[in-house]
Amino acid sequence: MKKIVALTGAGISAESGISTFRDSGGLWEQYDVMEVASIDGWRKNPQLVQRFYNERRKQLAEVEPNDAHRILAELEKHYDVTVVTQNVDNLHERAGSKKIVHLHGELTKARSSVDPNLIVDIGYRAIELDERATDGSILRPHIVWFGEAVPLIETAANIVADADILLIIGTSLNVYPAAGLVGYAGRNTPIYLIDPNEVAHTKSNITVIREKATDGMKKLKEMFM
Repeated sequence: MKKIVALTGAGISAESGISTFRDSGGLWEQYDVMEVASIDGWRKNPQLVQRFYNERRKQLAEVEPNDAHRILAELEKHYDVTVVTQNVDNLHERAGSKKIVHLHGELTKARSSVDPNLIVDIGYRAIELDERATDGSILRPHIVWFGEAVPLIETAANIVADADILLIIGTSLNVYPAAGLVGYAGRNTPIYLIDPNEVAHTKSNITVIREKATDGMKKLKEMFM
């Protein structure tokens, strides 16, 4: 069974109603992204950051996967599919995808602010401003912020290197180190890039489908299934 690896970004979830900060001048739901999505922002104002992610969790509970998520899950009937996503939502899981690597963490989880391996499922509930992990530290969102290492980047690189087909869906290829994953694909590995915007790339083996994620995935489904 051929291996498909899908690199997904904010564009695949935008059609479900989840905002992307890069489309609004560095603002994310009217917040300066560095205030709510950086380790410096957390250290400066943890209360603001908690409130922001509590709002994102509440929003996530109110949206549904879209056709792009669902078609990607459908591909598992014919291919060995792994999703490597920059998104912190759980829409891939809810659409039925089985193998997912969340590079930037997961919104429905929280963790110790001291021990990154002490992770708990919290679903869609709010984290209280003074809530503690079992080790006594402040419970923080399980999110990889700007200024922090991306623990699963090496795992993702190995997965991409082993792909027979690489899909890039709804990502600007601007956020590193995630954007660098494309470079691990084999020289002759076919790559399909789905995005309505022009995305800079240097690969000669990329087929560009300049559509929003749902329309692009419908075209891909016709090609692959």
